[in-house]
Amino acid sequence: MKEYNYLLMDLDGTITDPMIGITRCVEYALNHFGIQVKDLRELCPFIGPPLLDSFRGFYHFTDEQAKEAAAKYRERFADTGIYENKLYEGMKDFLEEATRQGRTLILATSKPTVFAKRILDYFDIDRYFTFVAGSGLDGSFYTKGDVIRHALQSNNLTDLSSVVMIGDRKHDIIGAKENQLDSIGVLYGYGDRAELSAAGADYIVTDIAELRRQLLHQ
Repeated sequence: MKEYNYLLMDLDGTITDPMIGITRCVEYALNHFGIQVKDLRELCPFIGPPLLDSFRGFYHFTDEQAKEAAAKYRERFADTGIYENKLYEGMKDFLEEATRQGRTLILATSKPTVFAKRILDYFDIDRYFTFVAGSGLDGSFYTKGDVIRHALQSNNLTDLSSVVMIGDRKHDIIGAKENQLDSIGVLYGYGDRAELSAAGADYIVTDIAELRRQLLHQ
């Protein structure tokens, strides 16, 4: 793996494991529509993609229903679900070492920026990131490609060969391709090797230890 000076990193499924918070908030939103879920693990596909897409795709909601469901989701997420989350073991050490080596870390997440910043602060890792690019509560920067473009433009990154996108789902890989970036798929999150390969990931790593060895040459 070549050396990259700028690391764009996804949040959910890459830096933190948000399974409990996200699935409970989706369940809360679905209950509003009279839909019951037997096993929260059924809702793991919601981790990563934009919420509206997931409600429309998985439950065939109309645009209006999807917006209402997203609002109910955020009603619970804002004060409760946001903290039903955990930092992946070894991630803080990875961020520390990447920063020590002079790499610039930028968050690129489909989660609304306001929530993403609170999560970084909660886990005391906000100091490692020079910029947080997320979606807007108003619907702006909707796709991962939009988020990545926003991150690149806001930081005046024009030498794209020095930038890599790191994420666990196909949306991260596709978004990177849309912006002519290399990408690294991680298998410890919520996407599998088939998904990441089909999306065209340039590299795929099994765990954070391998990510550190390959990317930071340790």
